[in-house]
Formats: sequence, C-alpha cells, structure tokens
Amino acid sequence: MIPTYNCPYIASSIESALAQSYPRTEVIVVNDGSTKHIERIKPYLDRIRYIEKTNGGTGSALNEGIRQARGDYFSWLSSDDLYSPDKIAKQIRFMLSADAAASYTAFEFIDEQGHITGRHGTRFASKQQFYEAMRGGNVINGCTVMLKRDIFDTIGLFDENLRCTQDYDLWCRIIPIHDFYYLDEPLVQYRMHDNMSTKKLTGTLAAERDLVRQRYQEMFARLIHQSNTEKPRKPPRV
Repeated sequence: MIPTYNCPYIASSIESALAQSYPRTEVIVVNDGSTKHIERIKPYLDRIRYIEKTNGGTGSALNEGIRQARGDYFSWLSSDDLYSPDKIAKQIRFMLSADAAASYTAFEFIDEQGHITGRHGTRFASKQQFYEAMRGGNVINGCTVMLKRDIFDTIGLFDENLRCTQDYDLWCRIIPIHDFYYLDEPLVQYRMHDNMSTKKLTGTLAAERDLVRQRYQEMFARLIHQSNTEKPRKPPRV
C-alpha cells in the first residue's frame, strides 16, 4: 500500500515495491489528491492498482487502499521510502514461523540521494519493556510493519482524524490483542529530507502524540502490570 501526496520520490517507491522477490504481491498506489508529480506514476499503471481520491491525509488514503485490497497481508510503504527486494518474502516467512499476526523490522536511514546514513532497530528484552516504550511514544516505523489483513476486521481502520499519529494509534489498538514480533534486519530504507511531514508538522505531531498517549495510558498500565507475572517469550526462529 503506497499512499502519496505531491511526492517527488514516488517512482522510486513504486519500483522498490514492484521489485519484490515474493511472487504474489499486489501494489496499490493511492493518490491522495496530488497536484504535482502525478506523471511519475503513469509509467507503472499497467503493473499497479491505482486509486485516486480527494485529499484527506495518510490515514484516509491507507483506509481506502485497505478497503480495496485483496491480499491476506497488509504492508505500507511511504512514497518517499524504499523496500529491500526481499522485504515481503522475509517478513512473511518470519511471521509464518512465529504464527504472528503483526510484526515489524529494523530499518536504515537514507538521504535525499538515497545514500545510507544510519540504521535503527531495538529488540526489547521483555513485553514489559516494549509496553513501557510504546507508552512513551511510537517506537514502530510504520513502513516496517506487516499485519494479517483480518486484523482490520477486528479493530477497525486507521483513525482519519489523526494527521500524523494514525499509525501509533492503530498499533496501540492491536497490542492488547496480538503480540508485535520484531525482525532485527533492516528491510526498509527511511528517507530523511526537508519536506517530510515529520519535519513540516512538528507541532501537530507533538500534540497528537500526547493525545494518543493519554488515550491508552490506562491500557498500558494494565498490560505492564500483567507482564510482570508472565514468563519471557522466546523470539521465533527465522
């Protein structure tokens, strides 16, 4: 699922999705009311499912794509980021080995020219540590996530009222029902540039993060308390 709005990197993002080694993928590009760079999508129209809609934000674009998706798994790629060629194949294999409904991975930072500038990923030693980290803020990069499609039938779609933290909110709704399994391999390249939304909407991001934290504060307190009595979970084999 690739939501896009006036993004100059959209062609590279689509190419990385189409280049996946996993043979059964559906690439859905949702144009969220773009007025620029639409011509960069046209060369791929015969190999993608293309949806146009009025501008409503990332959450609304993802939701529209989810409604029309036909696959058993959901994966989200921002239009300025990239997937490694084996991202889907490795993550599906990882999830099947763990019988997991939700997973995320490490990722690399890249600059505007696509050069790797760093790596990020944290393996938490226990559920308690993971819950404590998520209670403080979103530690899961959305483009590293893979979910079983039927999760949305249980918890609903992204909250379209949240402009920047729709992913954080969704992960918080999943966590009480399903464990998030972590694959410590960088399978996504996260592009840092001046026009990225996390830089342009800093104030909105901070306000929404506080809102989501407050919304799930009691839930995380309960989960942390429960996790103190549970035995540590062994990581799945890959």
